[in-house]
Amino acid sequence: MAGRSARFLSGYSHRSPFVPLKQYLKVFSFEEPQHIRCLSTTKQLDVKFYDCPVEAVKDIPDGAKLLVGGFGLCGIPENLIDALVKTGVKDITAVSNNAGVGNFGLGKLLQTRQIKRMISSYVGENPVFEKQYLSGELEVELTPQGTLAERIRAGGAGIPAFFTATAFGTLVHEGGAPIKYNPDGSVAIASKPRESRDFNGRHYIMEDGITGDFALIKAWKADRAGNLIFRKTARNFNPAMCRAAKTTIAEVEEILDIGEIDPESVHVPSIYVHRVIKGEKFEKRIEKLTLLREEGTVHSNSPAEKLRERIIRRAACEFRNEMYANLGIGIPMLASNFVPKDMILHLQSENGVLGLVGVTR
Repeated sequence: MAGRSARFLSGYSHRSPFVPLKQYLKVFSFEEPQHIRCLSTTKQLDVKFYDCPVEAVKDIPDGAKLLVGGFGLCGIPENLIDALVKTGVKDITAVSNNAGVGNFGLGKLLQTRQIKRMISSYVGENPVFEKQYLSGELEVELTPQGTLAERIRAGGAGIPAFFTATAFGTLVHEGGAPIKYNPDGSVAIASKPRESRDFNGRHYIMEDGITGDFALIKAWKADRAGNLIFRKTARNFNPAMCRAAKTTIAEVEEILDIGEIDPESVHVPSIYVHRVIKGEKFEKRIEKLTLLREEGTVHSNSPAEKLRERIIRRAACEFRNEMYANLGIGIPMLASNFVPKDMILHLQSENGVLGLVGVTR
């Protein structure tokens, strides 16, 4: 029996024509189905490679829900976004941590008014986004960043909903957050209340998993099988989005032969990837270029700067030796300027570490 079982398993190929399970059992003289411990198959998957990004996205229809990778301008699918501008697809629901900037990233699709709704976390760097939202042209569903990441991961894992403590007691929980405004400034569409429950004495709200029709992904390298690897922080939301979309389209900087990527280094296996293009060019913009001030430069002493410094100086007094500190965007990033010289502090920042202790020129 063991030999027959081994022949059955080793001789099977996912590219073989479909044969009913009962026929396999008959061929190998299995009397009862329970002799087979596990059998899992998929339909045949062949990753398609494209030379032109427009060809890779031309079948994306109006009204599609797109998961767009990236954090700020890091790891965004620049070439695929440009291709969508050329196809003219409209009424897009875009799920992305950010909304690009005025003339780059998803900002291009906002300028051409191809996006109907944004499901995002941090959108403060795009004036076009702000204008369209406040004028009632754009629908916006703001989601806490960690919740957004988990909603996408859950969608890819087949989890329809989950509970999180984040945002309990806020408009996200209670409903009423403006999703769309009327031209007169009144609320046209408001968010709905979330279900809440208590677990172990703590309050939680229920969030739905997110899936999409297409995922537009930026990876570093792909092999001819479609396996992907990402470069450092450019990984961000990309892998989770690959798993949460019906069709994943990846743009990469380099395409390798099968075997050139160590299997242990694969971040997203090819089963989650359907189309691959090699990007023609990558601008990789910096959102806000900040350089180290030259010695002798006069610092601004505006009331706003004085207030920010006062706030963060007080916050930095809470540091203790060997602490781990997470620094968010904005004022928290200034905290490293006020760490005592004899103190060891482990810093982590969602926006990188350049500038925490002096910025590289």
